[in-house]
Amino acid sequence: MKDRLSGQIDLISLFDADAAPMLIKSLALRGDEVARDTHAICAVIGSPSVESENAAGASRPSGLATEILKAWHTNGTDVASRIRGAYALAIVDTRRECVFLAVDRFAIETLCYRSDGKTLAFSDRADCVHGRGDELDPQAIFDYLYFHMIPAPRTIFRQVRRLPAAHGVLVDRNGARETRHWSLHFDEQHRQPFAAARDTFRNLIRDSIAEDVVGHQRVGAFLSGGTDSSTVAGMLCQVTGKPAPAYSIGFDAEGYDEMVYARLAAKHFGCEHYEYYVTPDDLVTSIPAVAQHHDQPFGNSSALPAYYCARNAQADGCTKMLAGDGGDELFGGNSRYAMQRLFEFYHAAPKGIRRLIEPMCADNSPLRRIPGLKQATGYVRHSRVPMPDRLESFNLITQLDPANVLTADFLAQIDIGEPSRHMQATWNECNAPSLINRMLAYDWRYTLADSDLPKVRGATQMAGIPVAYPLLSDRLTDFSMALQPDWKLRRFRLRWFFKEALRGFLPDEIIRKKKKGFGLPFGVWTTRTPGLRQLVEDSLNTLAKRGIVRPDFIQKLMGELLPEHPGYYGEMVWILTMFEQWLRGQETQRLSTPTMMECKSLAKARMGARLASLSLGSACRANRLFFRVARKPSRAAEQFALEA
Repeated sequence: MKDRLSGQIDLISLFDADAAPMLIKSLALRGDEVARDTHAICAVIGSPSVESENAAGASRPSGLATEILKAWHTNGTDVASRIRGAYALAIVDTRRECVFLAVDRFAIETLCYRSDGKTLAFSDRADCVHGRGDELDPQAIFDYLYFHMIPAPRTIFRQVRRLPAAHGVLVDRNGARETRHWSLHFDEQHRQPFAAARDTFRNLIRDSIAEDVVGHQRVGAFLSGGTDSSTVAGMLCQVTGKPAPAYSIGFDAEGYDEMVYARLAAKHFGCEHYEYYVTPDDLVTSIPAVAQHHDQPFGNSSALPAYYCARNAQADGCTKMLAGDGGDELFGGNSRYAMQRLFEFYHAAPKGIRRLIEPMCADNSPLRRIPGLKQATGYVRHSRVPMPDRLESFNLITQLDPANVLTADFLAQIDIGEPSRHMQATWNECNAPSLINRMLAYDWRYTLADSDLPKVRGATQMAGIPVAYPLLSDRLTDFSMALQPDWKLRRFRLRWFFKEALRGFLPDEIIRKKKKGFGLPFGVWTTRTPGLRQLVEDSLNTLAKRGIVRPDFIQKLMGELLPEHPGYYGEMVWILTMFEQWLRGQETQRLSTPTMMECKSLAKARMGARLASLSLGSACRANRLFFRVARKPSRAAEQFALEA
């Protein structure tokens, strides 16, 4: 895999006054733009702009790295707070004797790094960080099984860290220190007339899309038929003044297909609509490629349908895609927000009443055997879990029990309480008084930065087409943070302001519908499709031999659990399959990449001996690799857990 932003810095030379000037002259950094002067060099990727102190507006796209470097010399590490848009950057400064790395508010662009005090290496891909070594982090593997992705700052590689969203890291003589450059400050006292807020909101969306289409003749949009994607596709038609190419995915499986809403939106706005129905055969073909494209294990199942959307857009001549991600997390659209408010209402009840209710909800309560009351007792039981752990009450590996899933040897290497501490630290970063804003800030980390954005980024990179997220522009984000909380969640009505502000623009049917997105009927198809089941069984049987997951759990998962509840347990089958396929991709890369010592022997030996030496050496490294070693819960998973 190729990276877009990378470099390797000799810190000893950087901290040596005599050697530092030559370092800047000779240093080669990779980036979309690279600029250097006498004392510093800057490499950047993305589409940011730099706030100007001397003139209105921001810097032009041309000369971006130069503008950032100038701002760095004036502001130092505060430069990150002055940059708008999606970006990842690296600055090496010999006068300050430091390296500074930073990413944007939502980590739309990513940056990973490794530092041992002598050398600093970085890349936008964890698997491309120079000198990272082969050793996997067992705790990261458990994080993946828990969150279905690996939250920053940990990566799958023990020696590599990934910058969390809105963070920078300064590396100097005192070591490496990560800091947040954008604070999570919500203005909950701000009040404004609805009509003015509505007009501002619509204009901000329109302006954001107008900025994203500059320089492109044909820009397409993902269209699921939900409020976010429909808004982006509709505004794209308005901005360009012509039918916008819109790409939708369907599934021939009951309860999963939403093409009717995508068609409704496309007809309403006059889009140039393209439909594609993903099949089980598509999964067999694409699962290995999608899994191995990512720089670390990634289990968001919507990655595959997103890839087919992006691939079709690229084939149709689009040079950029617009995605609707962000509307739920900025304006209060996820169903669990309403559920958590219900729990909070219960907590507001007098303690005396709760003391009478809670014994009736215990495991041995006869009420648990009554179908209608069983779910109600489940809500009471879950309400007693404190935030933010309550958000993961339906976590799949927790429901299954790690001891039943993982081998004893692997369990001895990890801390199953680490995800909870990670979530608590994230929860504590935001001090907003309202529950809804704290949940939104929490989801900016786990749902957006670590799951949904990598999903879309990976899909579009595979298809060879860039993507932008107009609903995540800095100005729209700032606007959302100044909205009063009850405009986001009004009683139990999700994203009240968003929907009311777009009433008359969006079709009423779409405003009223419940959002599903590009959910994948993987579990159902696996039980019915021999080819897909063969791929899954081959993957899981190999994984069972790696000493991580218990072989008896794999047998039970495939033989009992999946056939009984394919929609629920299919999620575990998916993340384990994607994990194994990712491991195979890493193994293949190592088998095809010789070490320096092997390269020397290759030059002296015959072709047959060369290949044998390479295979033997790489196989040894592969053995060392494998023996060292937010996700949003679906509505079906929540329902299943409550009734369990």
